[in-house]
Amino acid sequence: MEDRETTVRSRELGEGVRAVMRRAGVSGSEIGRKLGWSQSRVSRILTGKRGGTEMEVVSILAICEVKGDERERLIRLARDQATPGWLQQHGDRLPKQLRTLIDHEDKAVSIGQFQPVVVPGLLQTGDYARELMTETGNAPADEIEDRVAARLARQSLISRRPPVQFDFFVHEFVLRLPIGGRAVMSDQLHHLLRLSVRPQVAIRVVPAAVGGHPAIAGQFEFMEFAEFKPVVYLDTETSCLFLEEPVEIAAYRRVLRGLANRALDEGQSRELIASLATELYPSGEDCDEHG
Repeated sequence: MEDRETTVRSRELGEGVRAVMRRAGVSGSEIGRKLGWSQSRVSRILTGKRGGTEMEVVSILAICEVKGDERERLIRLARDQATPGWLQQHGDRLPKQLRTLIDHEDKAVSIGQFQPVVVPGLLQTGDYARELMTETGNAPADEIEDRVAARLARQSLISRRPPVQFDFFVHEFVLRLPIGGRAVMSDQLHHLLRLSVRPQVAIRVVPAAVGGHPAIAGQFEFMEFAEFKPVVYLDTETSCLFLEEPVEIAAYRRVLRGLANRALDEGQSRELIASLATELYPSGEDCDEHG
């Protein structure tokens, strides 16, 4: 059967099937032998290039003795895998769906992101992330430390080899919003400065003086890959959305180009961040103050 263009769902299905096989200690060659399939057929299912029919997935799950919610999740993915885009609803609990984003970030060769209100998660310090979650009051108190740990764990992506190219665009308001007080913000701004000198990380500020800009509608993450088409990720407090239709990708490419035309360059952005860090936390101020 001819390989087809992968989708977010078919790649998620492949990762899920691979995970249950690993937990069951079953190899791809063993699956092929028991079901009379070629190794290439198994491989295409695991990579999402030919995500497998519902019955094929059921057969693999039976061999791996998978039951319950995970079985139903993978069967739904098999049923819907050809549908582009994906809205995931997770309520107010720490979303298991975060693994879909992490899987795609791990495969990306470049990531472009815009944040209008807060520092991008991949650039946050632990204290900033913790204070942000506490001050907003939207995360269950017993989940805050788990969420902070998950956010910090994602940041290993910045040091990955081969490197990912990052283009972060943040509105000037992000730098001025006093999350956690002066000490937390000073540390966060200095963290941005340290990251901004890395060759694979570009941090550019959209100054308030430009007024309206192409990303006025809100935050997004644009991921490009070597082996499949780009994906755009949007999230809210209770759901997240993966976009992959060509018209959607083209629209967000235009937004990124528009941001690049309006944002300060990297050097100017560093100067603004450094200036605000000094303004927020001048030399000699009590390091323990959180006013």
